[in-house]
Amino acid sequence: MSFFTPNNLQSVTSGRWLKRGDDQFLLHGVGIDTRSDLTNKAYFAIRGQQYDGHDFLGDAVAAGAKMLFVDRDIDDGVLAHDVSIVKVSDSVTALGRMARAYRQTLNSTKVIAITGSAGKTTTKRLIEAVLSGSLRGTAAPRSFNNNIGLPLSILRAEPKDNYLILEIGANTPGEIAHLSEIAMPDIAVITMIGRSHLEGFGTVENVAREKASMLLFLKRGGLRVLHADSPELARCIKAPGKCVTFGESSDADIRLTDREVGASKKGEVSWFEVNGRFRYQLSLPGRHNAINALAAIAVGRRFGVSDETMSNALGQVDPVAMRFEKTCIGKVDVYNDTYNANPDSVIAALETFAELKPRRRRRVIALGDMLELGDKCEELHREIGRYILDNESRLKIDFVVTVGKHAAYIADELAVKWPAKRIASFRKGNKDTLALLSSQLRDGGAVLLKGSRGVGLDKLVGRLKKTLDLSTKMKKPAKQGKRKKKT
Repeated sequence: MSFFTPNNLQSVTSGRWLKRGDDQFLLHGVGIDTRSDLTNKAYFAIRGQQYDGHDFLGDAVAAGAKMLFVDRDIDDGVLAHDVSIVKVSDSVTALGRMARAYRQTLNSTKVIAITGSAGKTTTKRLIEAVLSGSLRGTAAPRSFNNNIGLPLSILRAEPKDNYLILEIGANTPGEIAHLSEIAMPDIAVITMIGRSHLEGFGTVENVAREKASMLLFLKRGGLRVLHADSPELARCIKAPGKCVTFGESSDADIRLTDREVGASKKGEVSWFEVNGRFRYQLSLPGRHNAINALAAIAVGRRFGVSDETMSNALGQVDPVAMRFEKTCIGKVDVYNDTYNANPDSVIAALETFAELKPRRRRRVIALGDMLELGDKCEELHREIGRYILDNESRLKIDFVVTVGKHAAYIADELAVKWPAKRIASFRKGNKDTLALLSSQLRDGGAVLLKGSRGVGLDKLVGRLKKTLDLSTKMKKPAKQGKRKKKT
């Protein structure tokens, strides 16, 4: 019997029929967006901060949906459509119940769940690259790591898949455990533990406990892949059960022992060495990404993938959008790392920028607010300013722009030692910010943009590309007329 029949979906969500159609009709998955193709799918009407999915039930039917899940009363016009309709207590909860029930049917699929303070999405991409060459499977799209994205990712899996890669995130206590109970991972990966979402968790120790709660729902005989350089995870590493640790610590099972940055047709590329033995290629820049790749190697070995296959795959991985994503505009290299930011990821971005562009004649960074840091917000922003000053000879930064009221603390720290001509601070990323950045880069160089998504630096990146591209075109010399042939 197929899982995706209306009768079964009504049962696993504990809903009640508002309208009952063909019980044996085979649905082709679920969706929540009426702008997408919902042909023969079940549509979940979810209420968000800006939109209510119940307002688009007619659009869902027009997009091809054959079953609707709602958690409020609906009008007679919707009932008139040729669809099955189920009312549940809460649409998001019902979506999670459905995903948990479906997960239990995936007997041939190994579920890999990834959490951590930073590097989740990139590690997911690296693991997918390592496995996809020889195995069949799916991975969560983009950053589908919350109580809506994770169930949708599970419900995309095929019964014959060898693997399913999920990402699990959290802003407040209890979220990781709730999502892990739905996912029931066979392999649990925890990347670095850092100072993220402190507004919700208070301390790094609480962050570690939240992330480690995923291990409580690891299936019997499962594998834990844990970051060895995060001391807050030490208690979890000592717990009984199969465990592989990765990082730079001397006692890590999979240890980064050497690495080097080079170049290829894809841009910057490096190799890194594991345990003083095998060298792997890696197309993503930065020491932190080499460490993320160690986690992918641990998972790949669990599936029996050879070192040579993993090396080739890691050498071809494309960067995730807005995670140190590079764009070349004329003589300017623009690095977009604006998806999110916390103190540890900002430092990693600064180090990577310095490593990639040690000889660029003009090096500019634009730093936006790091959000959700709670009462440590000012202190941690000032820490970034002091870090830049303490490592100035190595970072070699010519100019710093800060965007946001919290990022201004970075500028305040820099102003203690730097002249005003090397610093600029803006409350928002506006046309003045754009004009200043463009003027600093007009004659070439490299710029790194790093900040939390809520600051909107990602929008500034797009405008900067247009401005620099226009500037480059204006500098091109006029075409010469054709020379006459001598006779």
